[in-house]
Amino acid sequence: MDKVRSDAKAALDGVVFDGMTVMSGGFGLCGIAEHLILALRDLGVKDITVISNNCGVDDFGMGLLLQTKQIKKMLSSYVGENAEFERQFLCGELELEFNPQGTLAERIRAGGAGIPAFYTRTGFGTVIAEGKETRQFNGEWYVMETGLTADLSIVKAWKGDRAGNLIYRKTSRNFNPMMATAGRVCVAEVEHLVEVGDLDPDQIHTPGVYVDRIIQGQNYEKRIERLTTRERSV
Repeated sequence: MDKVRSDAKAALDGVVFDGMTVMSGGFGLCGIAEHLILALRDLGVKDITVISNNCGVDDFGMGLLLQTKQIKKMLSSYVGENAEFERQFLCGELELEFNPQGTLAERIRAGGAGIPAFYTRTGFGTVIAEGKETRQFNGEWYVMETGLTADLSIVKAWKGDRAGNLIYRKTSRNFNPMMATAGRVCVAEVEHLVEVGDLDPDQIHTPGVYVDRIIQGQNYEKRIERLTTRERSV
């Protein structure tokens, strides 16, 4: 099945709606679906719940949807690079559910695998456990966390074929593969779109069965969130 769409807006046609939940892949600004994020902004969808490692920066990534106040709630593990996020949260304009990073990853993986809940030691005895079921196993206390799913997953890969098989590269192979499995609809953008059969089957990270639509991206910016350098020693 040819799953290729002409551009990001065409790839999102008929799958976005106000109040939807979106999983957005990437780690920081690495491996984010830049074109699909821009399309979400331009389509004007409102009251979105976003599940993502972070919320980009003020003028890039998911931060663009904060500028237009399209995000109602964030489920994240880190939000420290975004001043507008801080402002909206402190003013009560944005809901936030913090998750330890490993817990967030496992909640997404569990959702994609059809697992409704699991127990983890992470967060027991802290505010993370407040209001959640706890249980003891082998003398240790655990917190029950629920699996996560979404109406839409947007992921970014290095290479993909027309059937939606994806290969990620380095750090971008973090939240992207598990999010691809946990969305009712998964839309991928890739740097290199190839024909079916051009990818080594042993190197495929996300099988095409999980991907509904795919686009070829162009002119990726690939920003660095916080550039730190040192003087060159002579």
